[in-house]
Amino acid sequence: MTVPGKTADYEAILRDAGLRITKPRRIILEILHSAHGHPDAAEIFERAVAMDSRISLATVYRTMRALEDSGAIQRHAFGHGPARFEQAPEAHHDHLIDIDTGEVIEFASSRIEAIQQEIATRLGYEIVHHRLELYGRRIKAE
Repeated sequence: MTVPGKTADYEAILRDAGLRITKPRRIILEILHSAHGHPDAAEIFERAVAMDSRISLATVYRTMRALEDSGAIQRHAFGHGPARFEQAPEAHHDHLIDIDTGEVIEFASSRIEAIQQEIATRLGYEIVHHRLELYGRRIKAE
């Protein structure tokens, strides 16, 4: 079964990378398509094995690497934790990482973008890429 949308695009990307579209890879693509948040390879592997016990961690890594190399997904290394993945966003966003729970919260701020542009311009640079990660702890209500 192929999930409409990005899953079909991912299959084309994998074919272009020389990878066969096997049942395990289709399962991995379905998981990516339906994933909320930023799963790591172990989480993807756990979900995949629950659907088909023959899936190997190596297949997960090869599939993720091919998708990352193509730009279809992005890999993030938040702090000292495992690499996490997300579908390539259609619009730029930044991340706030809860250091107690590991939750990753996406946000966008035109003020932050404007300040970054102002700094780059003042220093004589054009921004070609940037990534902002904030690490915090939720404030407890008293």
